[in-house]
Amino acid sequence: MKDSIGQITQEDIEFYKTNGYWISPVLFDEQEIEEMRQAHDRIWSFDYDGDGFPLDEWRPSNNPKLLRKIDNSWWINDTIRKTVTNPVLGRIAAGLMESSEARLWYDQVIHKPGTGIKDKDAQASGNVGWHQDYIYWRCTNTENLVTAWIALQDTDLTNGCMSVVPGSHEWGLLEGSDAFFNRDLESVKARIAAESGKEWKEVPMLLKAGQVSFHHSLTIHGSGQNYSEEPRLSVVAHLMPHGTAYQNRGFNVDNIRLLGPRPKEGQVFDNEYFPVAYSKKT
Repeated sequence: MKDSIGQITQEDIEFYKTNGYWISPVLFDEQEIEEMRQAHDRIWSFDYDGDGFPLDEWRPSNNPKLLRKIDNSWWINDTIRKTVTNPVLGRIAAGLMESSEARLWYDQVIHKPGTGIKDKDAQASGNVGWHQDYIYWRCTNTENLVTAWIALQDTDLTNGCMSVVPGSHEWGLLEGSDAFFNRDLESVKARIAAESGKEWKEVPMLLKAGQVSFHHSLTIHGSGQNYSEEPRLSVVAHLMPHGTAYQNRGFNVDNIRLLGPRPKEGQVFDNEYFPVAYSKKT
């Protein structure tokens, strides 16, 4: 990745602040994409770097016909670690968050299976329900976190690209937005639209291989079926701004995605469990 391609403008930042998302130019080259695809293969085969395990020692299904998601694979795959802490990715995230720093909150590696047919019954294998990321993260003193979604192939509606609801990051946290694993997109949409009382508009994130979509932690997003013959692969980095600290917002601590020892109120997430992707000071 060339360092020069990670520059963003004030216009880019204003677009993100208004819409809750922004799409980068191509950031990763063909070799980097191939390395990430190989990392997918190794992860789903339980071929880990080192002797550790991913978050909570949770091991995903190796069934290629199912939606597969694994958290904190940077612990067990060196390529993913290099990707999600890439300083260009971090600099863009820091710019969008208007922060001097971007640290990794955690990562995800996602495999959406291809069905090869437009089959209503097959939707259960690949849909990702409409949700806000922050509904699962209610343990920080800020909601100003950003998700960077890296496409490992050209991605559009035919193979289940992500769609976002522009401006929904301004709607506040919605209790009905915890539907990642709810495959019934229409019923989830109806519930969230009713709770928000806002007009619903969807924008698909149409990406070339190596492009990255960035969205705010409160931006509502989801994705539909992959009708292609090939799986839709992605690597996702969730990043947080400088000074992000633990704040107990009443969420069940056992379900909070905290890494390492449980923190105390006000403790800043600034240790080795949350590596720096970019810092203006360095």
